Amino acid sequence: MDRLTTVIEDFNTIFIRLPSVRRFNFSTLSVLHTLARGGPMRLTDLLKTEQLKQPALTSLVARLEQDGLINRRPDPTDGRAMLLSLTREGRQIVRSRHANRVTKLTHLVDQLTDDERAVLASSMHVLTRLTEIAAEDA
Repeated sequence: MDRLTTVIEDFNTIFIRLPSVRRFNFSTLSVLHTLARGGPMRLTDLLKTEQLKQPALTSLVARLEQDGLINRRPDPTDGRAMLLSLTREGRQIVRSRHANRVTKLTHLVDQLTDDERAVLASSMHVLTRLTEIAAEDA
């Protein structure tokens, strides 16, 4: 497990660092990606996925709203609560970063042997399952 953890950490180091016209810190990108995958959610639900304290996340959300990357609207199930969602610009940032990652990963995978590509393809199911288990444990 120690070696697997190190390999994942090393891969993440090269995979998450993409050149970009607009620079964002990790917390900003995490919030944008969480909202892109999870859809509209309350701040309290976002707190469960982000490694920030409520005051820091509240400040970050306000800044993202001011920058036009997210918006707030009343929760239809509870008028006192607000739902956070991505704006068109916020979705575009997530899509652009994903496209950049696809390009970068394609370049790397193209350098693998046929056997290595087959192993990588067969590992997607296991990685997906680990992600599902982690979500269930959270």
